[in-house]
Amino acid sequence: MNYLEQVFGLQDRRIVVTGAGGLLGTVFSHALARAGAELVLIDKDKNALELCGTKLNSIDVSPELIVCDLTNYENVYTIINDIGQRGPIDGLVNSAAIDPKADRKDLESSNAGWFTDYPLKSWYSSLDANLTGVFIISQAVCGVMERQESRKGVIVNLCSTYGLVGPDQSIYKDEEDVQLFYKPVDYSVTKAGLLGFTRALAAMYKGTGIRVNALTPGGAFNDHTSAFVEKYAGRTILGRMANPTEYGGAIVFLCSSASSYMTGSNLIIDGGWTAI
Repeated sequence: MNYLEQVFGLQDRRIVVTGAGGLLGTVFSHALARAGAELVLIDKDKNALELCGTKLNSIDVSPELIVCDLTNYENVYTIINDIGQRGPIDGLVNSAAIDPKADRKDLESSNAGWFTDYPLKSWYSSLDANLTGVFIISQAVCGVMERQESRKGVIVNLCSTYGLVGPDQSIYKDEEDVQLFYKPVDYSVTKAGLLGFTRALAAMYKGTGIRVNALTPGGAFNDHTSAFVEKYAGRTILGRMANPTEYGGAIVFLCSSASSYMTGSNLIIDGGWTAI
């Protein structure tokens, strides 16, 4: 085994990825698989999860696929305890989240997402998915890690640039400068809260082998309009959006021994968005 395989390799490590059917969840799953990890993939969207599994099958990887709503406390605990009884859990990537976009079917008016028009039920939905769901599965996984012989593991929480700075609402205008929608406040609130959760949980496990870090990615291209891409790119130092695959190396780093002296930290990869 060469140096890179020794430091970045994930052979014999079992990693749970939530939101695995999403854009970045799929990227993370592929990167972790190529580094040698055994994967347990979770998503509430069965079709998206199975598509991710099919893509991994094409590179001779057979992950365990589990359909689950992470806000269902009993189901999550049953699933995680079952996984733990069948072997160790070495890592958890909390990628599942609600991320409101301008093309969502429920965004029907030009004021969609505006603060004084924003529905309370949407606020609660974001809190449940982006914070409570992460709390539930992290608590369950930490319980397994505490009982393991190694008593160690890694948790990575997916934050956002909008958890660090307020949303730039001007990038959500079309070519004619018409506001399509507003990035709602709950997204920023939950992502900022997740960063606080990361630091608090890392501190709680001081002196143990359980590490907790955050990854803050910038915007990744996903069939966005040319107007959006141009506006977004203009806000970054690198002058472009990210290719989703550019986040694969980061997740391998955070889940591997390469980040062994890192906990309670936030790895920001945003093309320079938050630097200016």
